[in-house]
Amino acid sequence: MRKLLLVSFVSCLLAGTAMAAPVHDWKDLQDVHAKVQKCIKEMERARAANHYDMAGHGAKAEDLLRQVERELHMAIEAAKNAK
Repeated sequence: MRKLLLVSFVSCLLAGTAMAAPVHDWKDLQDVHAKVQKCIKEMERARAANHYDMAGHGAKAEDLLRQVERELHMAIEAAKNAK
């Protein structure tokens, strides 16, 4: 169970690293968006493997990831419309 949580955390770190790279156009943002969506799925699996017993922290982390996903979606749409 802890291994799955660690994999989820590392995936999210990789997405964070991708977000730190220079963004050239909306397609770069789309790659980050896909990685965040993968992080959400990993987090869902980690929470299920831990029987959702993470003292509320797992749910909060998943909620924050979903907020990031929504913001990235809006950023992509804004970047597409700006060109």
